[in-house]
Amino acid sequence: MPKAPAEEIEIAGHQVRLTSPDKIMFPGRGYTKRDVFEYYRAVGDGIMRALRNRPTTLQRFPDGIGGEAFFQKRIPTRGVPDWIRTAQITFPSKRTAVELCPADLAHVAWAAQMGTVVFHPWPVRGDAPDNPDELRIDLDPQPGTSFADVAATAGVLREVLDELGWVGFPKTSGGRGVHVYLRIAPRWSFVDVRRAAIALAREAERRRPELITTAWWKEERGERVFLDFNQMARDRTITCAYSLRANERATASAPVTWDELPDVEPDDFDLRTLPKRFAEIGDPHAAIDDVAHDLTPLLEWVERDEKNGLGDMPYPPDHPKMPGEPPRVQPSRKNAANWASED
Repeated sequence: MPKAPAEEIEIAGHQVRLTSPDKIMFPGRGYTKRDVFEYYRAVGDGIMRALRNRPTTLQRFPDGIGGEAFFQKRIPTRGVPDWIRTAQITFPSKRTAVELCPADLAHVAWAAQMGTVVFHPWPVRGDAPDNPDELRIDLDPQPGTSFADVAATAGVLREVLDELGWVGFPKTSGGRGVHVYLRIAPRWSFVDVRRAAIALAREAERRRPELITTAWWKEERGERVFLDFNQMARDRTITCAYSLRANERATASAPVTWDELPDVEPDDFDLRTLPKRFAEIGDPHAAIDDVAHDLTPLLEWVERDEKNGLGDMPYPPDHPKMPGEPPRVQPSRKNAANWASED
């Protein structure tokens, strides 16, 4: 069969070149690069609400999800359209990178043309890369837990947020988990926002300790849903709303309403079904930018927890040691020698 010719497509006032449109990206379903490209066009308003002006790491699959993949944190220096916008971010190591910073849907389409399947934006805007404007809570199911447990955990978070007078926006992860997002004023550092996420997670844990855990070490989690506070550490990103996932079903991370979350079947949201849902009901996250919450109440909870002996939690293992961080030693391996070596 002859190779399909390249096409020039106008999107958001820019010409985007689509090459090899018949390349298979999802072998199990037979979905092509054109299918991926058109999927992102179909959910354009939704994914731009998630990506606009955010430095974004691209998870690329040049030969489809059955081939090799890589995370692109640096935009190429050659062969990039002159209208592509970028932003510089700083890693915990103090090294920097210039990442894609989507200003319009043409940026998403260009990334799809480059074999991008999954989009991983930072919780910041390009003009304030050190001050998160998005608080993300990652509900991570552990072995022995179900999606129903995750949905129940989300319900506890909703209760806490309601009492704060805050509005959270849930979405499926595209797998077995759930993410809850809130917009916050970009006034605080990554350290402050992460500590606020820990305080919020601890409050949820207090209410349902048999269901929810904040234990960083897997050996302490049990069959509970882990609230992964370290997704708010610098250089940690979460698959954005409407992003596809690199699995055989071509599932997608789907915004949902709080009321429908308990009855959701995550696998129902995929490359084919989510554009139809979007066309029928619009974006459940349409109001996410309406309010930027003041983080002060959670920072007051941080102080309260510290007075009660609950300080900081371990950072991810590849993160530099942080002031006030407890030892990064599994509880079952703690002894006087390795505890002292961590101080």
